[in-house]
Amino acid sequence: MRLLILGFFMFTYSQKSITQDFIPLWPVDNMPNSRGINVEEVIVNERILQVDIPGIFTFFPSKEENTESAVIICPSGGYHHLTYILGGFQLAKWFNTIGITAFVLKYRLPHSPDLIERDKAPLQDAQRAMRIIRSNAAKWGIQPEKIGIMGTSAGGHLASNLATHPDDVSSIGDSLDKISCQPDFLILISPVISMGKYTHKGSRDNLLGKNPEKEIIEKYSSELHVSTSTPPSFIVHAANDKSVDPLNSLIFYQALTDNNVQGCSLHIFPLGGHSIALKDNPGSVDLWPVICKKWLIEIGIIN
Repeated sequence: MRLLILGFFMFTYSQKSITQDFIPLWPVDNMPNSRGINVEEVIVNERILQVDIPGIFTFFPSKEENTESAVIICPSGGYHHLTYILGGFQLAKWFNTIGITAFVLKYRLPHSPDLIERDKAPLQDAQRAMRIIRSNAAKWGIQPEKIGIMGTSAGGHLASNLATHPDDVSSIGDSLDKISCQPDFLILISPVISMGKYTHKGSRDNLLGKNPEKEIIEKYSSELHVSTSTPPSFIVHAANDKSVDPLNSLIFYQALTDNNVQGCSLHIFPLGGHSIALKDNPGSVDLWPVICKKWLIEIGIIN
């Protein structure tokens, strides 16, 4: 049974001694794209296989180190599961070390039996998360124009989708509808970008279903929706990635260039495969966190 939550009451989430504050995204009985079915959360081997209540886990830096900037992190998992520890919590803690407030997004997965339209749910949750964070920016010591989004693999597709998707799919008739859900910067690691020629088939099948029509493929191919309002982007991929073709990153960067989006940075490293982590990576790809921090300074997100 869904927890009764008034407003955005914060409660504690615990899993195997990992405790973090958690904020639900939606008011009780007003979650869009829902059939009203009670879904039980399933977690196996530090992977969320079924999401009951979508929300954000909060990670705040110390007041002394706070740069007044923030990032939403979209965990990977091919739209089948959420790798929320390795692809979420660990990244959030690193962002805290450079003074950035981080929020790990627990977004609904397309296979949930509660969904009416499978493809919309992740984007709805990402848009709502951005609006919640901006609405609380002053309280949390964040500048509302310094809030970005990061994603790895399929989480990178969701992040790029938030940055490029033209439609508001998360309005529910409350005060947050008026708040912008556009991110101010974008960080993509081994991202799925296209749902077309270079897509990761598993991610596309999970998000759009088997044999999706051309129209919906194009709708969710982020490279086709880049515009002059797309935020500056930092992109990392490995040339030897056998799971997600590095051409995903290349065509997205090309679209950014074609639209004269300033401040973008693309890095294709020789090694790393589809397992680029924060540390202990092979070869030069191990430098990506250092380069990313310098890029955030370069575009004025952190001092």
